[in-house]
Amino acid sequence: MQTLMLRTLIALALPAALSAQSAATGAQARAAARTYRESREPELLTDFSTLLAMPNVASNLADVRRNADYLVRQLESRGASARLLELEGAPPAVYGELPAPGATRTVVFYAHYDGQLVVPSEWRGAPFTPVLRDGTRDIPFPSAGQRANGESRIYARSAGDDKATIIALLTAVDALKTANITRSVNIKFFFEGEEEAGSPHLAAILTKYKTVLKADAWVFGDGPMAQNGDQLAVFGQRGVIGLQLTVYGPTRPLHSGHYGNWAPNPGALIANLVASMRNDDGHIRIANYYDDVAPISASERRALAAMPRVDSSLRASLGLAHTEAGDAVLAERIMLPAFNVRGIRVGNVGATSTNAISTEAMASFDLRLVPNQQPDRVKSLVERHLATQGYHVVRETPDSATRARFAKIVKAEWEGGYPPQRASLDDPFGRALVAAMTEGARKAPVVMPTSGGSGPSYLFTDLLGAPVVSVPIANYDNNQHAANENLRVQNLWDGIEMYAALFARLGKTWAGAQ
Repeated sequence: MQTLMLRTLIALALPAALSAQSAATGAQARAAARTYRESREPELLTDFSTLLAMPNVASNLADVRRNADYLVRQLESRGASARLLELEGAPPAVYGELPAPGATRTVVFYAHYDGQLVVPSEWRGAPFTPVLRDGTRDIPFPSAGQRANGESRIYARSAGDDKATIIALLTAVDALKTANITRSVNIKFFFEGEEEAGSPHLAAILTKYKTVLKADAWVFGDGPMAQNGDQLAVFGQRGVIGLQLTVYGPTRPLHSGHYGNWAPNPGALIANLVASMRNDDGHIRIANYYDDVAPISASERRALAAMPRVDSSLRASLGLAHTEAGDAVLAERIMLPAFNVRGIRVGNVGATSTNAISTEAMASFDLRLVPNQQPDRVKSLVERHLATQGYHVVRETPDSATRARFAKIVKAEWEGGYPPQRASLDDPFGRALVAAMTEGARKAPVVMPTSGGSGPSYLFTDLLGAPVVSVPIANYDNNQHAANENLRVQNLWDGIEMYAALFARLGKTWAGAQ
């Protein structure tokens, strides 16, 4: 009788044990996440809508804090040890910790919960009233027992940048728990509250909480996927510096007929100055500008060669017959520094134009940096170039004595910026991440050595000593930072599966993990 009872107990326990064991593969983790999601799509979209309905403009501290408090409660409801990481006068960061029994690696998953400013009149609906649309048609959110069309989109501020990542991360935790799948890494969450304001307090927060945030690596969930919809693993970001130059002419506008060819013309001066710094193909003409640029590694070249070719379709969609550097590949171009002209302002055009010589002209630039360029070094090279063009460089609007002394004056106003960051494609973490993302996926992720955009990811490497790789989930046409920001619903579903696979497999694919 005792033997029979023992066999019965073993038989009852065996399915659960086998389920947990078989779900250790990436395919099983993704399948578990899919099953969980398919049975709860209305609830998941309701959770997403609840978060999206909370105004989160980075400059409004009260709104941002309400978001932060809500996210702490969400983490706690999932068993995480959660709290706010505070710094006086700054929006809080949201921190959560979920240890995994037996795990030997710790990974921090990053997203930001704040959003860009909104101009309600530019939106089709209210920016903080989530709307589901099928094409251009508003449709109701699915009710209990219904499924959502993966091609439909949810419209609201931060739908694509960056609250979708937060919902995907939390749902992946729920899905694995429901399926009795053990996480393979200790998980920490870091949700920033001022990314859209330029992260002015991020360095101080990371420094203050350095011990709390200790980890083997960071995974960022910010940014868009590839233009063809492929999942990306992005190993770096370009650095950036902003610059505005002002050149001067007469102290009052002059009649161009009476004074043209005599008085210095600020419009011509600024045009020639821009042309002296970059050519039509984007090559930067400033002496020694490329001296610090790190050469592209062999593994990076292999990754670039394997990336999908989207250039022709992009040119067609943008109405461009050709692009810079003889139609050079976009992925290769963003591995290089860029000297982008954001705008030029002088006089008037069209119906408001006048036959006058303006008093001044301005040009605005963003300078994108790559390893191993540093902002201070780049600034010195640019200002040295200005001097070689015959300009006296000033920081403030020149007074009459300065104008009388120097024939050509340029005011250089530098904006805040930061250096680039790029993790090695040959690092064990990077290889493990790509392997975990690949397991069970319909298609292996595209390995992208760097993104064209910029962010303060260098701080995490410099201050915390950990590699950073981004795995964005938003559709590339999500209108981030603009009106009618949106997220394709299937992108959220796919993101949940991808994070479930990472949670379940990253610790196993990581070389040296016990």
